Amino acid sequence: MTLVVTTPTGHVGSRVVRLLLQAGVRPRVLVRDPARLDEATRARVEVRQGDLTDAEFVRDSVAGTRTLFWVDPTPHTTADPIETSLRTAAPLIAAARAGEVERVVLLSSIGAEKRHGVGHIDALAGIEEQLDATGAHVLHLRCAYFFTNLLFSLEGLSQGVLTTAFDPDHPMPWVDPRDIGDVVAARLLSDSWRGRVVQAVHGPEDLTFHQVARILTEALGRLIRLDPVSDDATRDALRAAGLPPSAVEGMVGMTAGSRGLVPEQPRDLLTTTPTPLSAWAHAHLRPLLEG
Repeated sequence: MTLVVTTPTGHVGSRVVRLLLQAGVRPRVLVRDPARLDEATRARVEVRQGDLTDAEFVRDSVAGTRTLFWVDPTPHTTADPIETSLRTAAPLIAAARAGEVERVVLLSSIGAEKRHGVGHIDALAGIEEQLDATGAHVLHLRCAYFFTNLLFSLEGLSQGVLTTAFDPDHPMPWVDPRDIGDVVAARLLSDSWRGRVVQAVHGPEDLTFHQVARILTEALGRLIRLDPVSDDATRDALRAAGLPPSAVEGMVGMTAGSRGLVPEQPRDLLTTTPTPLSAWAHAHLRPLLEG
């Protein structure tokens, strides 16, 4: 039986592939552009070239799979992002229902437990529910706010400003995608879990955006000032950037729907991962801002 990894060049997927190779596994990777895989990796994996939005490609590529790692590839900027995410996952759902995929590890998100009202995250909630109904063994990894989301703020950080529409005083879990990859790889390599399993990946600590600004100030060696903005200001900026209305609401909804959210899974031994934001920022953000 085959082990399949989607989005193998992403922040999480690339880490998963490396760990699987180090464990002696030759995974099948579904990738749109194999050239994005480094040469050493490309020589050690089974490459299936295609687009995850191509239903025939997905169905053919996942047939006979023991365990599959599914990452929704839909950009938040896509028109009708929820519908697109659900349509993209449909061939995976069909394969799991037909018994062609035995086990699925889904990269989900905190907020999916609300099922409705969290913007584009609602699509992950829908995928969770549809996978649950297939009869396959399914593991939903509800992940925290990615450190790498800060890469979208490089321009502002270079000017000493961190802008957010989140409640600046509400603590929320933050996580290094590399640590998520560690959890994914461990779960892919284990046959001990059965049925429906939900596991959060919360990172090492919950942080408010005020705390994040202070951590970045120290890690980057420059003063970072927090600039909270309203949902309406965010909408105006996204519209000005040319995003369609459904994408705007999908992005604003993720922020608005997460305010005050207490994740369903508590922070404990299984949900806590080790990398602190300070170390990640020093290693990854600082060189980009100093370059």
